[in-house]
Amino acid sequence: MDQSKRILLVDDDPTIRTLVTRVFQSDYEVRAVANGEEALDMAPHFRPHVVLLDIMMPGIDGYTTCRRMRDNSTLTGTLIVIVSANSTSEEQLRAYEEGADDYITKPFDPHELLARVRLHFRLLDAVATIDEVSSEIEKHKTETQKLVEHQQREVVAAQDVTMFTLARVAECRDQETGSHLIRMRDYSQILAEHLSKKGPYVDQIDQTFLENLYRSSPLHDVGKVAVSDTILLKKGPLTPEERRQMQRHTVIGGQILEETVRQFPGGHFLAMAATVARHHHERFDGKGYPAGLTGQRIPLAARIVSVADVFDALTSVRPYKRAFSPYDSREIIVAESGGQFDPVVVEAFEECFGRFLEIQAVYAGTSVLDPLDTSLTNDFK
Repeated sequence: MDQSKRILLVDDDPTIRTLVTRVFQSDYEVRAVANGEEALDMAPHFRPHVVLLDIMMPGIDGYTTCRRMRDNSTLTGTLIVIVSANSTSEEQLRAYEEGADDYITKPFDPHELLARVRLHFRLLDAVATIDEVSSEIEKHKTETQKLVEHQQREVVAAQDVTMFTLARVAECRDQETGSHLIRMRDYSQILAEHLSKKGPYVDQIDQTFLENLYRSSPLHDVGKVAVSDTILLKKGPLTPEERRQMQRHTVIGGQILEETVRQFPGGHFLAMAATVARHHHERFDGKGYPAGLTGQRIPLAARIVSVADVFDALTSVRPYKRAFSPYDSREIIVAESGGQFDPVVVEAFEECFGRFLEIQAVYAGTSVLDPLDTSLTNDFK
């Protein structure tokens, strides 16, 4: 049992408390309580890393318990996972609004619950690494300017490695390699640099924007850490419920990164990362998710990453599909100008297409550029 990793279970059902405790007690320190009042009394002293929280309990319900935990400064960084038989969209949305990080529906498979919690601990470990890097920055502020500048370059490099590792936590289960993240980052940078020199977005894209986009774009799918393997690795179309679960990764990714921004306000690029994670599946015509934003209401960074991400998804092999050629992929993206994509960004994509091919040539062998069957989903998961 690893006592450095603590789980607090809150459920009024003694059978659930016994089952979950048995599942986790060999690997983690587990405390179980029967209601929200007991949880709020114990949590500040126990300092759990993960709280598994039921909604319907005697006394205060899980929503109120979640909100009060979020308001408690001693629980900053604690991940709250709702485990409830209530599974409507409205109930899940309310849970996220109250501060929940994930939502698991009863009845659950104990092994899947264990796998989800392990993924959350991996995420916490990655965020803790960010904390260590930020502490290094503060520790060396009093040194000479030359030394500070040198160390800041090293810290930035370390942060980039940490961010890339955090992104891979989400990517590692879908049989992709880190090359996807590198390619997508390079595609996004090519588009942003082009748009910084011509077109209507020149005034919006400065050097800081470019640097933030370069560091934040690999984090676009970090919310997939909370998506079940049965959905993420499914071969073939998703059911409506599975699609809704998949779409949650945008909200969860945004919440993860927004919480990191609150803890480490010096990481300005993380604010852009949170925006990109939440909105990179919005559509220019308003038919995307999670907020159904239209046109210029979609943040520019998300509009850029959307084109880059879809191009790489189209030209890559995934569990549910083979791959389009880059030329067929270009035609699909151009056809969605004004629909799924910002026409200005699509125009930049067309003008920079040769550079996209150069990136693919550099990473040749990391994706198979074969003709695709027609099973590709519209939102590219």
